[in-house]
Amino acid sequence: MTPKIRVEKLQEGLLAKRFGKRILFCHEVGSTNDWAKELSKLGAVEGTVAVVEVQTAGHGRLGRKWVSPEGGLWFSVILRPRQHPLEAAGLVFVAGLAAADVLHDVYGLVVETKWPNDVLASGRKLCGILCEMSTTGEKVGFAVIGIGVNVNFEVKEVFPKSLASTATSVKDELGRAIRLEELLRALLERLESVYDLLSERGLPAVIEKWKKYASFLGQKIEVTSVNEKSRGLALDVDGDGALLLKLDDGTVKRVHVGDVSLRRE
Repeated sequence: MTPKIRVEKLQEGLLAKRFGKRILFCHEVGSTNDWAKELSKLGAVEGTVAVVEVQTAGHGRLGRKWVSPEGGLWFSVILRPRQHPLEAAGLVFVAGLAAADVLHDVYGLVVETKWPNDVLASGRKLCGILCEMSTTGEKVGFAVIGIGVNVNFEVKEVFPKSLASTATSVKDELGRAIRLEELLRALLERLESVYDLLSERGLPAVIEKWKKYASFLGQKIEVTSVNEKSRGLALDVDGDGALLLKLDDGTVKRVHVGDVSLRRE
């Protein structure tokens, strides 16, 4: 039997000052990000969390489907950042760093960050992140960070065959289930800490810490965007979050959007 979230335990022992002070729970919704955006429009305060047992229409970047069965941790956090929208776009690195830190430090997993918004274990996707914003001119009305972690299920049993080979779960990696509410608390505490780092020291400070998990740096990669593919050496991720790619002809290209895969040569 898949361990479920114990709703009455969600805030027990929570040390975060803002994140998670208000938690809304539902057994099933289409998407926690869509739910959180509606809550944001209704005036929900920063740090409000929307968490569910199952998403029926979970999605990632570019509208890709995110399989979200019972036993995973699917939640979104509402933020009201003061940064310029260009810097607030770096919230994906805030979430990625927080997730990697918790999965590594608390659960002992060997994880890596994949530019720009995934956390991997054993080379497979363990955690996905989707950040969305509402802006007016140069001001951010609200932002929503959606985090999905494959936790208490075996991927091969619940994912389609087309996805099972590229994904993993905490249970697959550890060989055991963990408490979902404990994982959520740890993530909220770390997320608040990294978010405060963003506010105090800016995005470059966050990315510098994020890069300690970025094992793809220094590797030959392929970056696929909507209209093209670029191949080269992953040199760095700069302070704005752009990937610096040394192309095969020796020129350096700044990439802002795309999917990274290691080159098999």
